[in-house]
Amino acid sequence: MQRTYIIIILLLFVTHLQMNAQQKQTGHYATVNGLKMYYEIHGSGAPLVLLHGGGSTIKSNYGVILPELAKTQQVIAVELQAHGHTPDIDRPLSFEQDADDVAALLGQLHIAKANFMGFSNGGTTTLQIAIRHPELVNKLVLASTLYRRDGTPPGFFDGFKNATMDKMPPQLKEAYLEANPDPKGLEAMFHRDVARMENFKDISTEKIKGIQAPALVINGYAEPILPEHALLLARTLPHAQLAILPGGHGDYIGEICAPGKQSKIPALVTTMIIAFLKE
Repeated sequence: MQRTYIIIILLLFVTHLQMNAQQKQTGHYATVNGLKMYYEIHGSGAPLVLLHGGGSTIKSNYGVILPELAKTQQVIAVELQAHGHTPDIDRPLSFEQDADDVAALLGQLHIAKANFMGFSNGGTTTLQIAIRHPELVNKLVLASTLYRRDGTPPGFFDGFKNATMDKMPPQLKEAYLEANPDPKGLEAMFHRDVARMENFKDISTEKIKGIQAPALVINGYAEPILPEHALLLARTLPHAQLAILPGGHGDYIGEICAPGKQSKIPALVTTMIIAFLKE
């Protein structure tokens, strides 16, 4: 009996080591524009680049839907400057710079064209990729994507003037520290994201109209990105479809702060995304 227990313990230990090894194989680093950028590759098929929102990581934004997307797509999930595993460096943080970093990463991976999905700030970065690097873009999924300051409720941007880390959702703090157990890194990310939002500038209507890639615009009905703004974005893009879902910011993809952990809406949205990418 004692020998049986020893064998079981050894098997569990080996399984744990194998799982850790698989996780390490999933994550990679690439040096792009002086940044040590972390990315993961899951699944196979047409490339789909996932871009997270402010204060977030791959897991905190896409942990629920990524496994399903990877069943039919080669998912390339990225952590941008100062977020998650990717450290901050001494240079300005901007949506334009993030777009250029992602483009440089795809160049290193020898990916000439891809689909892109961005959530929240990641959606704004996705717009900048389509504007600055249109040759890379096949289709766009723009989730809770802001391109004009008036796309938020009155007073939204005033909240960043006196923002402190105690206002940051604990789930996002924990997710960052899981990826990078460095409180100074967490603080740097927070201040970077606050400054970027304080200085947010509208993207011109002309530039949005110039995006020729087919787009799926997704938004929550009750969130800081107003549904009217999502409708305006979908109307301004030349080739766009629109879906407004119940709930708040990121609830429809099962983002880590979403209250309804048993919701079926993320499964519906994933099916919708896959169908759009296959059209």
